Formats: sequence, structure tokens, C-alpha cells
Amino acid sequence: MKKKFIEEVMDWTKTIGISLTIAIGVSTIIKPTIVSGQSMYPTLKDQDYLIINKLAYSNRAPSRGEIIVFRTNLIDEETMSKKHLVKRVIALPGEHIVIKNNKVYINGQLLEENYLQDIHTYGDIDMVVPKNHVFTMGDNRENSDDSRNSCIGAISLDDIVGEVTLRAFPLSNMGIVK
Repeated sequence: MKKKFIEEVMDWTKTIGISLTIAIGVSTIIKPTIVSGQSMYPTLKDQDYLIINKLAYSNRAPSRGEIIVFRTNLIDEETMSKKHLVKRVIALPGEHIVIKNNKVYINGQLLEENYLQDIHTYGDIDMVVPKNHVFTMGDNRENSDDSRNSCIGAISLDDIVGEVTLRAFPLSNMGIVK
């Protein structure tokens, strides 16, 4: 009886240990996030449930066009915590970005943005993206607080949480995010 009890405790200990190891491993690699607002519409919609790859940039910098989640100093008035934002990478470190006449130019070349639909990019930006930073914008340019806003500015690579890789909910739109 005592031997059976010890075996049972050992089995439970193994199961709990394996479960904790898996949970810690998964939480190190991915982070769930819920979209709040319309700044990435039509690519992402309010209340989309996203899976973020936290290791995406451990060996490389973000690429133009990727959708990232990053920390800001903006305060969420409901939770009184710092906000995380979801935006698309537009310009990379050292690149010259100009926004004029509702168009975006990178190093003098008009940026082709096939993911946008009849969107005009307002703002008057003429800057070189600092080293170890990226310039981001939402896909819904007319309704997006992003790097064009001086309260946000260029995003430090250290503030990037990860790359948006998967929309998990709603189930009808589940899939890889581009």
C-alpha cells in the first residue's frame, strides 16, 4: 500500500514537472495579445486574438512590412498600465523616411504598400530612423497613433515584444498574419 502511494506521488510529480516545463517554455516563446482599436484595419480588427512570437527578433532585426507588438510609455486609462501597440514596420534603422503629399518615401523611393486600400498617409515627416530603432505605422493611417506621433516616435528595438504571427480568434479568420 505504501509502495503504491509513493509510486502515485512520483507519477503526479513527473506530470506536474513536465506540465510546468511546457508552460514555462511556451510562455517564453509566445504571448497572446488582443487587438484594441481600429489602427490596423483592415489587416487586423478590434478584438482579434493574436499570437506573438517573442523569439522572432532574438537573432535578427525586424523587416519592413512585418507587424510587431511593442511597449510604449502611453498609459491605458482603464488599467493604468503602459500600453503595448500593434503596428507595421515601415522604415528600418538608418533609413531616410519622408512623408509628404500623402505618400511615403524610403531613401527617396516611393514605398509600395500593397496591404493598404485607398489610404492616404497624413503627416509631414522627414527623418533618418535612429540606430537600433524602427519607424512604424498602422494600416488604418487616418486612425492610428504610431511613429508619426511625437509621443511615440521611432521604436527602440529593445521595446519590441515580438512579431505578430497568428490570428487565433475569431475562428473564421484564423491563420497567419501578413
